[in-house]
Amino acid sequence: MAEASQSRVAAGARADDGTERKDRYHHGDLRESLIEATRALVHAKGAEHFTLADACRFAGVTTAAPYKHFRDKQEILEIVCQRGFEKLKADTAHAVEVAGPGTLEAIQLMGRAYTTFASTEPNLFRLMFGQNSDLKTAGIVDEAGTGCLAYLIEQVALFIEKQGRAEDPRHVALKLWTFVHGASCLLIDHDYDKVAPGLDVEALVNSASRDILGS
Repeated sequence: MAEASQSRVAAGARADDGTERKDRYHHGDLRESLIEATRALVHAKGAEHFTLADACRFAGVTTAAPYKHFRDKQEILEIVCQRGFEKLKADTAHAVEVAGPGTLEAIQLMGRAYTTFASTEPNLFRLMFGQNSDLKTAGIVDEAGTGCLAYLIEQVALFIEKQGRAEDPRHVALKLWTFVHGASCLLIDHDYDKVAPGLDVEALVNSASRDILGS
């Protein structure tokens, strides 16, 4: 029992890119160790810049270990993307919890949570949104991504209902997503730095959300 509570990360171990590498793992957590290793490498390098063997070395397991739990690297990336969408949805749900369901403030905070996620996890964000077309259409990834959009539509529907208006919440939500997603891509690709240095993206998202919602 005491052994099970020990850390799986060897102190001071580093991967080639400087990120911390796991030199030991708890045998019951081999699957999770490989998911965590892949997640860390996506964050540090981008999904296209490491192999499954690299993830094994990072996790401190043999190169045969993944095939006990996964068919290939693609399947692990699917899980990483699924969890990315789950994290994004949790972040936007927290925004609603702070500001109140169906309010302008909540929807603005959701947009800011989205751009924050993109700016802190640019490699994961790119992976989640179509860097790999096969990955994007995988069942668990598509379901998790659809869940994020459905949550936005739900909040927009509540907002429209409170305003006593008869608009299609899906149409309005798609406008919001199109703007915020586009802003997130421009932000992480540093395009705003070229055309509008010092731009307050948070204020831009707030303003655009207000305009799109007609509030």
